[in-house]
Amino acid sequence: MEQPKNNFKIVSDKKARMILPNILTLIGVCIGLSSIKFALDSKFELSIIAIIVAAVFDGLDGRVARLIKGTSKVGKELDSLTDVISFGVAPAFIMYFWSLNNLGKFGWLLCLIYVVCVALRLARFNINSNVEPSWRDNFFEGVPSPAGGILVLMPLIFSLSGLDIYNVNNNVLVPIFFITTSFLLISKFPTYSLKRIIIARSMTIFLLFGIVLFFGLLLIYTFKVVALSGLIYLILIPISFLHYKKIKKQNNIDAIKDESEDLEDIL
Repeated sequence: MEQPKNNFKIVSDKKARMILPNILTLIGVCIGLSSIKFALDSKFELSIIAIIVAAVFDGLDGRVARLIKGTSKVGKELDSLTDVISFGVAPAFIMYFWSLNNLGKFGWLLCLIYVVCVALRLARFNINSNVEPSWRDNFFEGVPSPAGGILVLMPLIFSLSGLDIYNVNNNVLVPIFFITTSFLLISKFPTYSLKRIIIARSMTIFLLFGIVLFFGLLLIYTFKVVALSGLIYLILIPISFLHYKKIKKQNNIDAIKDESEDLEDIL
């Protein structure tokens, strides 16, 4: 009688699906740490590019996990720890080596405050991610950590972009960006979340063209594109606040109408 063949597997199919997103996450943290090494060597262009690439990997790992049904609690915690390093510790060190070291102990204090705010923001995000789905999922509470990591780097990005900024004192501008970004991270200021945007099938071709065009421009005019993208994001913050208030008001009105209709049915 023939014996059934045993298929040799190092890991099960379920665990294999979980490994790929975690690998992407770990690659992201390695790239984030490498940005610190580039900053130590005064290669600030490479350090900025490394943070941008880490942000791309941060956006990919979660989407890949959901796509292949490989989400896990370990991946969730690993992603948060990676964000603290790549978008908290790394940008703080980059800016300290570039400008904040000129401010002595105050410059180091700003770095500590920023990293702590990133950690607090991620801890709150992990807690709030377990709540029931609602229209609020289209907004973040505060600025997400990858966006915060880019915002604190904006003075350096502008200096590398070649865009003329006259009479700018980095000893004043950099602390302003650190303090403002730290506040936005831990605040409950609503900002747009791009995770749940639904694109109509007829618009897919235009979306793909836009993505290709953006990354093409990013390759050619790297720092100019990043600088302009950062400015656009800053402009979107007050717009997202107004949009959030409008949707919230509309939902409150709908809730009151539903309650009044229920009362009418009872009476």
